[in-house]
Amino acid sequence: MRRALATAAATVVLLAGCSGPVDGRRLPAPGVSMQYQGNRDGSSAPVADPVYPTYGNPALDVLHYGLVLAWAPQPRTLTGTATIRLRVVTAVPSVRLDFSPAYTIRSVTVDGTAATGRIVDGDLVVDRALPTGAVATLVVGYEGTPATVPMPSHRGDIEPLGLTVTAGGELWTMQEPYGASTWYPANDQPSDKALYDISVTVPDGWSAIASGTPQAGSRSAIGAYTFRYTSTVPVASYLTTLAVGHYTKTELTGPNGLPITLWTRTGTDDTRLDTLRSSPDYLRWLEERFGPYPFPSTGVVVVPSQSAMETQQMITVGGDVLQDAGSASSVLLHEYAHQWFGDAVGPSTWQDVWLNEGWASYVEELYRQQGVTGGMDRWERAARAADADLRGRLGPPGHPRADSFAENNVYLCPALMLHQLHKALGDARFFALGRAWASANAGTARDRAAFIAFVNRQTGHDFTALINAWLDSPTTPA
Repeated sequence: MRRALATAAATVVLLAGCSGPVDGRRLPAPGVSMQYQGNRDGSSAPVADPVYPTYGNPALDVLHYGLVLAWAPQPRTLTGTATIRLRVVTAVPSVRLDFSPAYTIRSVTVDGTAATGRIVDGDLVVDRALPTGAVATLVVGYEGTPATVPMPSHRGDIEPLGLTVTAGGELWTMQEPYGASTWYPANDQPSDKALYDISVTVPDGWSAIASGTPQAGSRSAIGAYTFRYTSTVPVASYLTTLAVGHYTKTELTGPNGLPITLWTRTGTDDTRLDTLRSSPDYLRWLEERFGPYPFPSTGVVVVPSQSAMETQQMITVGGDVLQDAGSASSVLLHEYAHQWFGDAVGPSTWQDVWLNEGWASYVEELYRQQGVTGGMDRWERAARAADADLRGRLGPPGHPRADSFAENNVYLCPALMLHQLHKALGDARFFALGRAWASANAGTARDRAAFIAFVNRQTGHDFTALINAWLDSPTTPA
């Protein structure tokens, strides 16, 4: 998610129809690969989230979501069948996943046997006890009109979270730190990454865009079109996306043959397409510093929002954000940087959201200041002044407040910490550290302790005190 850093002259500010998908997958360049550490079966090590404990169930590890969805703009009904393969980490008396009460449950089975399911306090509860180590397949049929949930933040670009229905019957979603459960039953916590297959059927002339690599679609006898997407690298639920509307598709090729798909709203985003067409340049700049792009494909979908989100393989960007070409380039660079820092490897709990935003924000500032003599020094002076104010108002970045999600303290303050590491290590060793972190931990969720141990091992120096000071101090470290 994007928030602007302080510049050298100012304190922190807020930035404010297609017929079918692309077939095929990216082929890796010879001798180039992302070292994948996550499990190919989608297994994770779920942990309870201390910031938003009512979301997620650490007793369950979802391995795979198979989502078969259909959207009817009138009467605004989403019909879905979710096939969820899960592993039981700790024995459970019933299966509980996050799910919106906006839906009516039509059917539930567990391993092919009918079961009773109901929605209680924002949870889908299925009356089936499962022992530790069991692997089960839960199938849930449902339908209803999506409803959003409030965002726990005071940001200037605050919007409701989850699947949003527009006045014209279109759909779009941004769901950090939670909100995937507004359109499918989910273990809605960052530590439980899973594989996905998503198919969405929409009326003729409409398009459906989701996270993952596009697959071949199909047209029904009545003219409806089904779009399909597959994620072969595990995804955290908050990094999934869905958009349905009247879209124009533009296909580009990025570094090493990377397929890039741009989805712009037909007749609305024509003037914004030029900025999006620079995506190969942003990705090339990032690959030169942090190694190969971590996934088989990428892209951008534009939605009616004033924010932007690093949804995996298909960045979700508000049209308002793209109005100014200069600031839009920083936004896109920031969200593409998240594909390495936040998507390939992300935080295991929202306590460590700084691990996402600090890296993306610092990389964005390096991009903004490239070629500017003394630019990073001026940025640091201004950023330190802003840092002092942020810590006083919002607290240190290592201890985010539940009612102040993703505010500037988790962006700017850890970006300054990374700048101290950069100055201590120099360019070559710092970028080697970033490449190694993203590569060696790809497909996993990590915490502060894992990051510190990795930095110390990778660099051969003990940076524990420096990192902890920048994450925990109520005042700006010297």
